[in-house]
Amino acid sequence: MLSKRSLVGVRLNFHTLAVLFFLLIGTQAFAADPSVANSDEAVAAGKTVFNANCKQCHKLDQKYTGPALRGATDRQSVELVKKFIKNSGAVIASGDAYYAALYKEYNNLAMPSHEFLSDDDLNNLLAYIEYGDVVDPAAAVAAAGTDGAVATGGGIPNEYLTGIVVVLVLVLLLILIVLGLIISVLTKYLNKQELDETDKEFVSQKFEFGKILRSDGFIVIVTALVVAMVAKTAIDGLYSVGVQQGYAPTQPIAYSHALHAGTLEIACQYCHTGVEIGKSANIPSANICMNCHTHIQNVEGKDGISPEIQKIYDAVDNNKPIEWVRVHNLPDLAYFNHSQHVKVGGIECQTCHGPIQEMEVVGQHSSLTMGWCIDCHRQTEIATAGNAYYDKLVQLHSDSKDALKVKDIGGLECAKCHY
Repeated sequence: MLSKRSLVGVRLNFHTLAVLFFLLIGTQAFAADPSVANSDEAVAAGKTVFNANCKQCHKLDQKYTGPALRGATDRQSVELVKKFIKNSGAVIASGDAYYAALYKEYNNLAMPSHEFLSDDDLNNLLAYIEYGDVVDPAAAVAAAGTDGAVATGGGIPNEYLTGIVVVLVLVLLLILIVLGLIISVLTKYLNKQELDETDKEFVSQKFEFGKILRSDGFIVIVTALVVAMVAKTAIDGLYSVGVQQGYAPTQPIAYSHALHAGTLEIACQYCHTGVEIGKSANIPSANICMNCHTHIQNVEGKDGISPEIQKIYDAVDNNKPIEWVRVHNLPDLAYFNHSQHVKVGGIECQTCHGPIQEMEVVGQHSSLTMGWCIDCHRQTEIATAGNAYYDKLVQLHSDSKDALKVKDIGGLECAKCHY
């Protein structure tokens, strides 16, 4: 039984409250087919195959351009998964219900064939898919951007951070209210007891909120919070200068990449003719549009042509270029060559531009900051198989146990992008 003195002491400890919050996270387990080897060697070799052939469109634990791959050998047999990787079109054409439904789910976007992969390559790839880089689901969600896009930096998004702070404040207020009620009950109880004059004077003292507001500790805490908030806002603003991530301007013609690149499966290179041969991808001219639209008419508009397509005709008739609004802008001090990345490096358009085949209005998907580029150069393994351009570099790198990455061939040198 607590003494009267101990009960009185409860009030003394009221101002020493501390709030502790714990997040319980679980580890996701995957039960893969037992024929898939679970060894460090197989997983490491499979990661190399994955990064060279699959990384542009797939992630292990979340949807990207294509479906999440983890658990593939649970959903279908190992042999069928291998057949699909090597020639997805043949498996779909055979009438397999699962892969036909998957093909339809992803807007009939066909996966390229990988006939060049050996059976060992496929076994290693499946080992990595099932056992490599396992992370908890919460971390996978935190690493993802909006609509499944890859986050460009670490940490908690600002909107989530604000929500967490609000919840913490509400919980703290609730705790203070509960403790206030407890103290009120204890005070009434102690007032009915026989106390000495000192204890009675202490129990009967009035709570003065004004004294707390005027106390040095309260002023220091409030000042520190204000300074921290102002500093964070200023730093966030400085880091965002020149970053146009999410910029999606209205174009002079309502062109839908979701229709052309997605539904109609028109290759990016057909319109952006310079992407494999030069520095710039090129904005397509009206003549390229007319290659198709000379033979396509829409009955919704004037003379059987929709208003948007009529704008293309007008540009051609008036010999006046369409004034498209540029979306992706790098500063003049930075050099970027599309052909080096697309033709030589084998990088997919979606790696930088996001799921362009799903965009009605094109917006800047990635931050395109120097840090974003450098991080890519540090992590990206070079697809050297069958590419004579890298033969000498592979030979020079043969003594290293690590895979050849962009950083190993000068990808972090300042003069590569700034000269």
